[in-house]
Amino acid sequence: MDEQLLLVALLGACGVACVALLVRIRRERGEHEDETRESPIAMSSEGVKLCPHCATENLWTDTRCVRCGRHLPDAPPRAW
Repeated sequence: MDEQLLLVALLGACGVACVALLVRIRRERGEHEDETRESPIAMSSEGVKLCPHCATENLWTDTRCVRCGRHLPDAPPRAW
C-alpha cells in the first residue's frame, strides 16, 4: 500500500511539473509575440517641420514648436 501511495504522489508531482512547464512556455511565447508585433499606431515622417532651435519634429500644421515653444518658420514641410 505504501508503494502505491508513493507512486500516486510521484505521478501527481510529475503532472504538476508538466502543467507548470506548459504555462511557463506559453507565457514566454506570448511575451515574444508582443515584442515582435507591429504597433497598431501608424507613424510617418512625411509632412513634418523641424524646429530650427531644438530640431524637434513638429506637425506641418503647427505654428509653434511642441518642445521649446518658439515660432516655426512658414517654410514648406520637410518630407523624408
